[in-house]
Amino acid sequence: MSVTENKPQQQPPPELRAQPYGAVAGVSMRDLLASCAAAHEISTPPRVPDPGLSRRPAEHRKAA
Repeated sequence: MSVTENKPQQQPPPELRAQPYGAVAGVSMRDLLASCAAAHEISTPPRVPDPGLSRRPAEHRKAA
């Protein structure tokens, strides 16, 4: 018998044990990507309108 066989093996505390990916994941990749896209849209401020592209309001013609 070797020295390591005589010692009881210590288990790491539960918070440090590695979890299999299936036990941790509860969200599909599709839902994760959709939530990231939504967060990006919400956190991005609206663009400032380009002054060169703004039009004057259309003039109304008089009825004949």
